[in-house]
Amino acid sequence: MTAVLETPTHTGPARVRFLELEITGRCQLTCSSHCYAQAGPTKGHGAMTGDDWRRVIDEAAATGVETVQFIGGEPTLHPEFTRLVEHALNVGLHVQVFSNLYRVRAQHWTLFSHPRVSLGTSYYSDNPAEHDEITGRTGSHDSTRANIIEAVRRSIPIKVGIIHMREGQRSEAARAEMEALGVQRVHIDRVRGVGNAAKSQTLLPSTAELCGRCADGKAAILPDGTVTPCVLGRFLPAGDVKSATLTQVFAGQQWAKVAASIPRQQRAGGTPDEDSCMPSPGVVTSCNPDNDGSDCSPAETPACEPSY
Repeated sequence: MTAVLETPTHTGPARVRFLELEITGRCQLTCSSHCYAQAGPTKGHGAMTGDDWRRVIDEAAATGVETVQFIGGEPTLHPEFTRLVEHALNVGLHVQVFSNLYRVRAQHWTLFSHPRVSLGTSYYSDNPAEHDEITGRTGSHDSTRANIIEAVRRSIPIKVGIIHMREGQRSEAARAEMEALGVQRVHIDRVRGVGNAAKSQTLLPSTAELCGRCADGKAAILPDGTVTPCVLGRFLPAGDVKSATLTQVFAGQQWAKVAASIPRQQRAGGTPDEDSCMPSPGVVTSCNPDNDGSDCSPAETPACEPSY
């Protein structure tokens, strides 16, 4: 499939089916060279309270959202993580949890085993030393690998994203290892110029780093309530759920302006790739948000792999 960039135009707000909820900036890892959210052990949970998130989840379900993704940081570190996931399930939503799988509590395995829950995680190398160097946490390779194996053993749908960051990195070996362990969805992506990657490379975030399908049926909410077209498009504020409802944000001029600013990507032949970067209910989304495993290639690259 060949990517074609079209003139940014939007005829009206599309119904959002997939909503990323970045509920915290806290993370046990210190991925200093690529973390899109600049998360870390000293970061907080943001201005959104548990009640704020529950209200957003209720509004999402009422407006036609099908899947919410809990992400961070490390979402399981939020004090209300379990209650928020249960609330989303109780209102009928599908849930994806994007976790580093560094530590998984017994109660979380029970939660992850729900038939409408899936997992996403990051993995960097089959070499423990290389993986741990990238995450900044000794032992993270062994912990994450063991929990990936446990997820597969429990038949929990899981997708593993691998970010290729440097020459000689054992990315392909990591892919082969994951496939050998029984992970059915593994993808390799490059570093995106967002967050720590932009900072370390003294770059300004650019819409060229996005897949070209952001804001098409997809949105994200950051820990302070800011609405953006996706977590990688966090430099494009399009509203605020602390001061407005989701319906008001998606019908607002700022959302339309931000959506129109993103170069669109089409299939060869001129038709938009409606499936690109969009999840199906109950299936791990292909638009891996952790900057490191997305099937959604940046718009300037030659392909945006279809979701399913």
